Amino acid sequence: MIKIGVFGSSGKMGSLVIDDTLIDKTISLGSVHVFGELNKKLPSTTIITENLKEFIDSCDVVIDFSIPKATGNLLEYVIENKNIPLVIATTGLSNHHQNLIATASKKMPILYATNMSLGVALLNKLVDMSSRILKNYDCEIIEYHHRHKIDSPSGTALTLAKSASDARDLKLDNIRVSGRDGNIGSRTKDEIGVMALRGGDIAGRHTVGFYGDGEFVELNHTATSKNTFSKGSIRAAKWLVNQENGLYSINDCLEI
Repeated sequence: MIKIGVFGSSGKMGSLVIDDTLIDKTISLGSVHVFGELNKKLPSTTIITENLKEFIDSCDVVIDFSIPKATGNLLEYVIENKNIPLVIATTGLSNHHQNLIATASKKMPILYATNMSLGVALLNKLVDMSSRILKNYDCEIIEYHHRHKIDSPSGTALTLAKSASDARDLKLDNIRVSGRDGNIGSRTKDEIGVMALRGGDIAGRHTVGFYGDGEFVELNHTATSKNTFSKGSIRAAKWLVNQENGLYSINDCLEI
């Protein structure tokens, strides 16, 4: 039976991963990494620890829903000390963190995704296809999340924007616009707008629009529960433990 390790266990997503792991009879909760106290009742066999070595030694695969600094610390530790499959779902990662992921993936299997849902994986495919076919249409992306979300735009929105820009052989960093105010002039041909709305308890909604003269196409995904992401990460973890060293995406796991 696969033993899951939950990193970032005190956060909302980490808590959901713990809950969904405990009700899945095909896996067990090997360990949880905590800073301070974890207010959850866990099986007596589950290791609860702040020590990275003890945490990693007690599981077969790690699911990480934490913050960039913590993810960086985790990656640095496994690169230097012990290879273990990692499912990384932390958003807001810097280029430094991306480089750490690339380095670690040479030693162990890593699945990194800004969104763990099947629907968003499919949406990325549809955005790629639409951006190629509608290459002369203006592309705009709007993402909606709850008031407590820290990073903006969301990692999912940036991934969708990259799918759209890659399909047009454009570099996203050169064309992304994430704010408009004042007398800024007309929209440029290649720019991709990525806008963020925050409020309430919205689990997540992403709209990718392609706007032409006389018509437009909009692709939407709405998450109605955060369990979509926790269950997706568990599915990814089950898949990843059987893979060779390398860097994988959620599309690899879902074979789409």
